[in-house]
Amino acid sequence: MPARHVIHTVGPVWQGGGAGEAATVASAYRESLGVAERYSLRTVAFPSISRGAYGYPLAEAAGVALGEVARFLGEEARSVAEVTFVLHDERTYAAYASALEEIAGRT
Repeated sequence: MPARHVIHTVGPVWQGGGAGEAATVASAYRESLGVAERYSLRTVAFPSISRGAYGYPLAEAAGVALGEVARFLGEEARSVAEVTFVLHDERTYAAYASALEEIAGRT
């Protein structure tokens, strides 16, 4: 994937949900978007942070990711206008689509 910049972030290892994992993964997205803003980037692409070897449950990861990105775009974004999620497979895509429908239903 061609890119002018790479913003590296690390999410939490899933420990059952009681060790602040949601706040930590939300912070990974938020801080990455903040870096993009500091460099006046217009587009950002993300994987599903903490999903692979770190074991974050899929539905929860999708909800946190999309919730944090939607909040950022609605409240803080100045230069970032487009966020793309690069997802590994159909199952992951379906979970993100479902989470997006849930978030859209709340607004």
